[in-house]
Amino acid sequence: MKQRLDPRYWQIGSLTVLLLYGVFVLHFEVTLLRAALIVLTAILTQCFFTKDVRSAVISGLSLALLLRSNHLWVLLLAAVIAIASKFVLRIKGKHLFNPTNFAIVALIATTNDAWVSPGQWGSVAFFGFLIICLGGLVVHRAERSDVTYAFIVFWGAVVIGRSLWLGEPMTIPLHRLENGALLLFTFFMISDPRTTPDSRAGRVLFAALVALGAGYIQFRLFRTNGILWSLAITSCLTPVIDLMFRAERFTWKGSTQCEPPRSLSFSS
Repeated sequence: MKQRLDPRYWQIGSLTVLLLYGVFVLHFEVTLLRAALIVLTAILTQCFFTKDVRSAVISGLSLALLLRSNHLWVLLLAAVIAIASKFVLRIKGKHLFNPTNFAIVALIATTNDAWVSPGQWGSVAFFGFLIICLGGLVVHRAERSDVTYAFIVFWGAVVIGRSLWLGEPMTIPLHRLENGALLLFTFFMISDPRTTPDSRAGRVLFAALVALGAGYIQFRLFRTNGILWSLAITSCLTPVIDLMFRAERFTWKGSTQCEPPRSLSFSS
């Protein structure tokens, strides 16, 4: 039987196209040189631990698209933290945090020179990227599409439900959902098969907790980047969820990574 193409290649291609479109057409607040240095730093850090760098490329591209800083060293540090966290922060051999999410939250929490720029996407870029993301799920039958769909449903319910409760026009919640950063989170971060719970029931529960936590952080605590904070916090519950709903652990098909024994880690 013909071996299916590793879904990470589709992710790398999608993120690269979006980055190039953002730099040259939408004029993102990141230069091509900075983006290349971020990706290179992620690759070099990954090479310190293992030879398989596909996941590092995804993490580097994701950081280049999401994270902003006035200083290059902050962005490069983010790449190092993201990749190193996969190998250092583990429970029973399984990555605890999504690497890109952990790096972004860690730097936002500890420095005054790191932020996420969610408002940089135009409507054309949003819908074009949405088609690419959905195409990736269909073409490659993504291993964690269930958590992606579940999060979309739960987060949409939180955002739209709040607006209905407050009597806001539907244009407001729909505008909140029309966000390129949200697409990156939904299709490349929370769907990371190496950091989500092993069972389908556990992943649906995980998606619900992330959405509810994000709603509380964003609409009750009035903090920005609620979904990023919520994912980092909820990831601490993944080992508990795995104990509640036991299932076979995910591994990349044909992966040559020489990592510590698998057990729990925007893509790994």
